[in-house]
Amino acid sequence: MMKVDVIWKGNMAFQADAPSGHRVMMDAQPKAGGENRGPSPMETLLAAAGACSGIDIVMILERMRLRVDAFSMEVSGERAEDHPRRFTRVHVHYRLEGDLPPEKVRRAVELSRDKYCSVLRSLNAEVTTSFSINGVEY
Repeated sequence: MMKVDVIWKGNMAFQADAPSGHRVMMDAQPKAGGENRGPSPMETLLAAAGACSGIDIVMILERMRLRVDAFSMEVSGERAEDHPRRFTRVHVHYRLEGDLPPEKVRRAVELSRDKYCSVLRSLNAEVTTSFSINGVEY
């Protein structure tokens, strides 16, 4: 079992202390009563989805003996209008640089999205993906 301690830091701010020793501050925007001292929990969730999937993709491509020169992604989410305002759609666009065959990158993306990324698989949302290599969309 994994456990993270989340501590109220006043107003709308909360600090998450992970068992790894790392700390994340989350807060609401001023229009929601916060002080903007950190990303919102929903922003943090999108970031976690990107990082989780990114780790998978790097590991899979390394196992394929492929070297990634640079890697970034844009993770976007559409939220429901009514409460609990969950993400109904999440899209991850992966931007990779290097000598990477598109079919291998496509396979790595699919494996992460459909099998390995525990954050993406935990979401109650439609998850879609796209990718580009060296600026070329696939």
